[in-house]
Amino acid sequence: MVIQRMIDVIDSVSESVGRFVSWLLLLMVLLICYDVGMRYLFQSGSVALQELEWHIFSLVFLLGAAYTMKHGDHVRVDVFYQSRFMNERHRAMVDFIGGLIFLLPFCILVIVGSLPFIESAYNFSEGSPDPGGLPYRFILKAAIPFGFFLLLLQGVAAMLRSLQVLRAGKESSSSQQSIK
Repeated sequence: MVIQRMIDVIDSVSESVGRFVSWLLLLMVLLICYDVGMRYLFQSGSVALQELEWHIFSLVFLLGAAYTMKHGDHVRVDVFYQSRFMNERHRAMVDFIGGLIFLLPFCILVIVGSLPFIESAYNFSEGSPDPGGLPYRFILKAAIPFGFFLLLLQGVAAMLRSLQVLRAGKESSSSQQSIK
């Protein structure tokens, strides 16, 4: 019951962030249309506007990763995973071990590794190197650990969901053995 509640809370956070990202996508499309129109119709462009488009694009990927994982639309090698030889328990085992060995350590590595990067950008008041570009680059860089933290949380939810499948399989197999 507690595990399912944790999964539900994490899924809810991922779903909310995913809805926010969908609005970011709409904003990005509108900004790009405006930018292209201004450049090609009026020969007037803006470095800050182009950088804002890139920043939003970065946020879409960083913040949308957990939502994508929640819905099972992330990239994975499905050669074996989707084969007819893999049942639900086998997939749960692959998801659990993959999360434990690959996903969680990688997320922690990126989170910890990005913190000095952000601190440096903040301390030096890093901004765009281009004239007319955007200031406060540390804000965008802070999205890196935040996005990977969301992905880590969703990975924990996926691992807990896998554990539920594995536990349910053991309970059903032990109850079938006791019937025989």
